[in-house]
Amino acid sequence: MLSDRLKGFFRATDGVSAAPPAGHYSPKTRAGSAGAEVVVTRHSRGLEQFFSYIRDQSGLKILDLAGASQENLGFLTSLGHRVSTQDFVRSFDETFGSDDAQDQGSVNLIQYFLTQNLDFPDDSFDGVLLWDVLQYLPPAVLTAAVDRLARIVRPRSYMLAFFNADDKITTVPNTTFRIQDSKNLILSQRGTRKQAQLFNNRSLEKLFGQFESVKFFLTRENLREVIVKR
Repeated sequence: MLSDRLKGFFRATDGVSAAPPAGHYSPKTRAGSAGAEVVVTRHSRGLEQFFSYIRDQSGLKILDLAGASQENLGFLTSLGHRVSTQDFVRSFDETFGSDDAQDQGSVNLIQYFLTQNLDFPDDSFDGVLLWDVLQYLPPAVLTAAVDRLARIVRPRSYMLAFFNADDKITTVPNTTFRIQDSKNLILSQRGTRKQAQLFNNRSLEKLFGQFESVKFFLTRENLREVIVKR
């Protein structure tokens, strides 16, 4: 069950920092026409690390690729930062419209998708909240998107990304991430979505090979949180 998979906090993995034992978990289930929605509040070591890197700074430019969220916008602007938002997954669905691998490898469609979502000058952003959007992109689109991200983020900036860590499943909870504070997230989950490919630490290090460093945190609900430094 989704609610069972969401319980727990962080544990250490090989070469990965252990998360502190403190935290809180408060699942709620809301019924709706599209099915039950599971809402969880929990500590996020990745989020805490992201904000620790930009602590005591203001006026930074942050890109949020999960679309406009009042909670996220409100929190980031309260810290004095400027925010740009793009609904990356919705735009992907609208651009490609199917699971046709040939369409998803189309150079023209990929370029259109990147122009719609990541058409910013080089070195535009001090941080990017990727959330889980990259795990839904097929290889050709994913590689092109990461290459573009490497251009539009400034040196010594950080990105936060989430990936499913359970290699036994191909569908993952369809999740909306909302920032409660600098250490905690509200996860709203309704239904599932197909994952385009499987990821592990080695494949993610290769994916972000042109970046300076990649740091992992693994949660008990099999969510790999990744901090990428440009």
